[in-house]
Amino acid sequence: MARIPLLQLSGISLTFGGDPVFDGLDLVVHGGDRVALVGRNGSGKSTLMKVMAGLVEPDRGDVVVPPGRSVGYMEQEPDMAGFATLGDFASAGLEPGELYKVERAGEGLKFDPARAVQTASGGERRRAALARLMAEAPDLMLLDEPTNHLDIEAIGWLERELKSTRAAFVLISHDRAFLCELTRATLWIDRGIVRRQEKGFEAFEAWRDAIWEEEDSQRHKLNRLIKSEARWAVEGISARRKRNQGRVRALQALRAERASQIRRQGTAEMVLESGPKSGRKVIEAKGLQKSYENQDIVRNFSLIVQRGDRVAFVGPNGVGKTSLLKLLLGQETPDAGTVTLGSNLEIAVFDQARTQLDPEMSLWESLTGHPDMRVSGQADQVMVRGNPRHVVGYLKDFLFDEAQARAPVRSLSGGEKARLLLAKLMAQPSNLLVLDEPTNDLDVETLDLLQELLDDYHGTVLLVSHDRDFLDRVATTTVAMEGIGRATVYAGGWSDYRAQRPEDREEKQEKQKDNKPKPKPAQAQAQPAGLSFTEKHRLEALPGEIERLEAEIGKLEQLMADPELFTREPVKFQKATEALVARQEKLAAAEEEWLTLAEKAES
Repeated sequence: MARIPLLQLSGISLTFGGDPVFDGLDLVVHGGDRVALVGRNGSGKSTLMKVMAGLVEPDRGDVVVPPGRSVGYMEQEPDMAGFATLGDFASAGLEPGELYKVERAGEGLKFDPARAVQTASGGERRRAALARLMAEAPDLMLLDEPTNHLDIEAIGWLERELKSTRAAFVLISHDRAFLCELTRATLWIDRGIVRRQEKGFEAFEAWRDAIWEEEDSQRHKLNRLIKSEARWAVEGISARRKRNQGRVRALQALRAERASQIRRQGTAEMVLESGPKSGRKVIEAKGLQKSYENQDIVRNFSLIVQRGDRVAFVGPNGVGKTSLLKLLLGQETPDAGTVTLGSNLEIAVFDQARTQLDPEMSLWESLTGHPDMRVSGQADQVMVRGNPRHVVGYLKDFLFDEAQARAPVRSLSGGEKARLLLAKLMAQPSNLLVLDEPTNDLDVETLDLLQELLDDYHGTVLLVSHDRDFLDRVATTTVAMEGIGRATVYAGGWSDYRAQRPEDREEKQEKQKDNKPKPKPAQAQAQPAGLSFTEKHRLEALPGEIERLEAEIGKLEQLMADPELFTREPVKFQKATEALVARQEKLAAAEEEWLTLAEKAES
């Protein structure tokens, strides 16, 4: 059956007065599409979405929505002028009989429809805009970072709603788990080119890497051809000048082709350097109690944080995660209990409100603290872990260009503000890193790099995040704050916490009972009793095997990080690639086997 087109872009070109953002773009979104829109920060994702929504007029081309079809867009900064409350804004245009949709969305997204617009935070305004879009139920929904400012419970509600909707949607998000769960196709913006793959986000990285690998191979072949032709030109052109002018022109064309190739934007050159070692025990909290306005934050809470721990704090918005962090850092006094901080601590803080950034200051001033960029001396230097760096060079490490150095912070996108704050943070040595919602607005590649930095960081990390994938990758301990003062410590990341949580284990066991076929009477007496001797031995041996495989993978990745290895030793590069793939497969199998045996032993 032919799919119904809901939106068609034909020959779209857009420049904003500089290099083209898009040129000759053709794109169709059909009924039932569930599309991830991905690309680096600044690649044009939000711009493309605004073109699709009709909010940005292209220089050339057509945007066509068929008669009788509707397109809705969730604005990042909705204009609420003329509305008294968030509920008034969210229900605008609805029939009286449809107002229940806003109330339902308000419960799921956790915003108060009665909240006055003037006193609402940016996050509350965004949630109201999302509720309005969900209540309108257009044929095509355009969602730009809908999970920002949502807690994990609200993200789960939104996931379930989007799974059950009959509408098509295009989705921008940094939340990997959210994208993997919902999408069935991927649009990738890369250097002004928009590619489409009919697979969800979970297949994106393999697709991207394959394209980049082919691109590198073609560039390598082009460079070899140019080198060969240039040698011919030097050695033989004088003897055959007249009859070989065509070949000279071909060489010039090859060089022009190479010059016109747009290089991929690099990954931010972030280095997170630990300061001097802290004491072995970083934080010890005993019997903490704290309440605000009769709301319990924690009751009888105890926690020991050792050097090198990665402790994640999870729970609904407003439950007190940031308040607990302040208690543990000694920034606030508990009503009861004690907090003892370890020795020699150097603390660096990434706060979710980005309060360390003055919107009226330039990026230059933000890093140097000096407003005059014309004077010599320290005004153009930033101290990076004790060493002077020119401020423009340091900004380039974080993917800012020279022109942006003089721009005000308020002109930056959310992802760029996050990168600037990381630049400030990483300029100072630390041994205790506090990250309060660091993943908001970061692109996938920068998130990957941040995870790698935290893996290599020798200090201790306290982390608040609603990004389930990031929590699984980083956290070694999870503190689950569940309201009315309950805060429980679990080993591992988000998935480990959910597996250990009593409510979830009981629910899982009930489902397993319901789905399990009833044994015949003869089988009923033959129930397995725990692990066999061989399985017990295997369970004990697997952690060592996993550690060995991880070490081998690390060495291979370090070897392949050499950019010249492919051209210098292609055979060695190929063998290393094959060995890396083989060990990654073995590691995945070993981890899966360990989880299966551990679950069997526990049950």
